[in-house]
Amino acid sequence: MITVNALKLRNNLGEILDRIQNENEPVIITKGRKIRAVMITPEQYKTRFLDYQAQHERDEFLKRIEEMRVSSTSRKTSLDILRELRGYTE
Repeated sequence: MITVNALKLRNNLGEILDRIQNENEPVIITKGRKIRAVMITPEQYKTRFLDYQAQHERDEFLKRIEEMRVSSTSRKTSLDILRELRGYTE
């Protein structure tokens, strides 16, 4: 992993972007000896974050569907309900 400080990043942005693309390796950006950011390729972003976000959204959607399910209080079977909808009387 490559580490650069903010000043070097500002002065050599094009070179660092090329290096990220060519080496396919993240770049850690520091300022005042503290890590402030990480630069990655769009492909790395997609696999690490967008797929994770999509999975999270799917899980939330399924959770909402489960919450919306209404427990049936009647003892009718699906066949009884179908007959009732079609107008058959017993």
